[in-house]
Amino acid sequence: MVIGADEAGKGPVLGPMVAAAVRAPADAIPPGVDDSKRLTADRRADLAAALRADDAVAVGVGVVTPARIDDPETDMNGLTVAAQAEAVGAVAGDDDAVVVDAGDVDADRFGRRVRDALDADVGMRAEHRADERHAHVAAASVVAKVERDARIEALTDAYGDVGSGYPSDDRTRRFLADYVDEHGHLPACARASWATCDDVLAAAEQSSLADF
Repeated sequence: MVIGADEAGKGPVLGPMVAAAVRAPADAIPPGVDDSKRLTADRRADLAAALRADDAVAVGVGVVTPARIDDPETDMNGLTVAAQAEAVGAVAGDDDAVVVDAGDVDADRFGRRVRDALDADVGMRAEHRADERHAHVAAASVVAKVERDARIEALTDAYGDVGSGYPSDDRTRRFLADYVDEHGHLPACARASWATCDDVLAAAEQSSLADF
């Protein structure tokens, strides 16, 4: 059996990073699967639903919370390894062939770290941009993106419009600024260690000083 793994949400300032693994025979990967960034949201949702509904397919998910991301004892490379290992570990069996999208400049090192974190004895290959070359990794990227988007939708239900969660999104920055202005601190869904949060807190402090 072949397993592909990828993650979504390394860069946002809001919400978790999500990794997914898809274990399936080659003929169970739906036609049209591609790097999630090349697909519409509706197409991603349809593909993810098809994968999860297929008895021949096993899906594993690993989630890294903002609090864990903010832990000064961690780094994003290590957390990406941990997330992918959690996702792969949920579905892997001995002798499976695993292909992961490398989250480190050294792809071989990344693959070794993921393999070493697994209980199953698997074959491991790590490649940069693996989601563009391996259907199983593309499928995993779709599942991870859909799961990540669902987490953002849940934040919208809880907080109102939070935007996409990315630092470049004006709606996200406005949400953070308004929340800090109202509550005096960042929301729990924010990655407080991100520079965007530093900027928002600094702007709020400057505004308070001006008002004083």
